[in-house]
Amino acid sequence: MDMARQMMQLLLLALVTAAGSAQPRNARARTDLLNVCMNAKHHKAQPSPEDELYGQCSPWKKNACCTANTSQELHKDISRLYNFNWDHCGKMQPACKRHFIQDACLYECSPNLGPWIWQVNQSWRKERILNVPLCKEDCEHWWEDCRTSYTCKSNWHKGWNWSSGINECPAGALCRTFESYFPTPAALCEGLWGHSFKVSNYSGGSGRCIQMWFDSAQGNANEEVAKFY
Repeated sequence: MDMARQMMQLLLLALVTAAGSAQPRNARARTDLLNVCMNAKHHKAQPSPEDELYGQCSPWKKNACCTANTSQELHKDISRLYNFNWDHCGKMQPACKRHFIQDACLYECSPNLGPWIWQVNQSWRKERILNVPLCKEDCEHWWEDCRTSYTCKSNWHKGWNWSSGINECPAGALCRTFESYFPTPAALCEGLWGHSFKVSNYSGGSGRCIQMWFDSAQGNANEEVAKFY
């Protein structure tokens, strides 16, 4: 038992270290976590309505942490926000790219990620999300639509060659299918951005997991989820 407990402690320490020395956002009252923007590169200080949100970011129009300009940039192949190129291993399939745009819209626009915001000491942001419980179908569809597209890395948070000003594959990294680098849906959703997500056993509509995709005409389902956690 002592050995098992020791191993668990080491695993937890490794996870926190990998998250960039993350610390929980404990300076805020718990109720403040229900409608909040993280302290990061392009987020607004406070969530508010944004009538002109573009494309796949439009579900957050009624209350958003992103601006209209940010929402437009998120839909470009190489946006000025981070100079990140989705097509680093050839053209990414449109069905796959839709999930990455939706993921980016959730990250930049959602005011409902407060329970999973952690403080970090990074040059480009002071807070990040960690272990957001992503609805299992959202992850499964993401993986299914991307399995035949190509990439050269299993962790997109770090390790790129930025010498040209945009991300390029590091020396020796081979372009292979997503399925080669991410053999399961969980490997993709949890590994891609350094454990920003944790795949939930719950489905959308359960009130227990965050949805990347939702019908804004039915309201923002993630508000209930933030309240639960």
